Amino acid sequence: MTTAELVSVFTVDGQGGNPCPIVVDASGMSASDMQDVARRHGHESGFVLPAQSDDFDATFRFFVPNHEMEMCGHATIGALWLLARQGKLPGDTIRISTRSGPVTGFISRDHNGEPSVQITQPAGKTVPLTDVQRDDVLRALAVGPDAIGAAKPCNAVTSRIKTLIPMCSPEALNALDPSAENVEAVCGRIGSTGLYPFAVIDRDARLFEARQFPRSSGYREDAATGIAAAALAFGLLDNGLVAPDDEEIRILQGRAMGRLSEIRVRIGFAGGRAVGCLLGGNVELMAAPSH
Repeated sequence: MTTAELVSVFTVDGQGGNPCPIVVDASGMSASDMQDVARRHGHESGFVLPAQSDDFDATFRFFVPNHEMEMCGHATIGALWLLARQGKLPGDTIRISTRSGPVTGFISRDHNGEPSVQITQPAGKTVPLTDVQRDDVLRALAVGPDAIGAAKPCNAVTSRIKTLIPMCSPEALNALDPSAENVEAVCGRIGSTGLYPFAVIDRDARLFEARQFPRSSGYREDAATGIAAAALAFGLLDNGLVAPDDEEIRILQGRAMGRLSEIRVRIGFAGGRAVGCLLGGNVELMAAPSH
């Protein structure tokens, strides 16, 4: 049976984060084998394969219990962190092929040699929801219009489409308890892979909090969702909630699950235009290889 190592990505003070099984050598594994790993662990899982061309250093694939995903931010960060710790990377800049497109990983190290990882995501795009779509989402979340903030709900994407819903407060955010069936149904109707309600904690400090209710991953909620956080960063920019600069944006997630996580995003600009972002966070080893 395949060897998987369990890491937690986007941790806070060594705790919380999103658990993620990683197979650092998935050569010879079929798609069914990979999905079986995700099913056994009940989490998004990452798989490292040889590059298919000289343009890349590796190919990464990602599975949740129910299906394959085009991209998974925390699995990419977790896999690069493990490979860096094991001395299996060709350098500090890694070119990765994914189903969503090319991703570049950047490795730095602290004074003890412990690696830190950031990955690229393309510039985000946002599309406001119609009033009908907004009301549909609010029904799925079982809240009324008074529960949402001033920003306009929208679909946003860097690699996967997420639906951003501004909540009026962190308390309203963490009181949400939608059914998985309602989330899956409304995501299907609005073309989203997950609902990502968020709230402002400290606008001046660029600190926000969010929750992710995925469309059909095989579980109700994620403790930390890097791709959704990247999409949120561009939603915050478009709504004027962060200034157009490359200062760090911090997004907390997982509090309602008892797994508080922190995702860090920096938007890059060229000629005053957003051209992409860097996504990063802390990683901890949870368990030795399992089978």
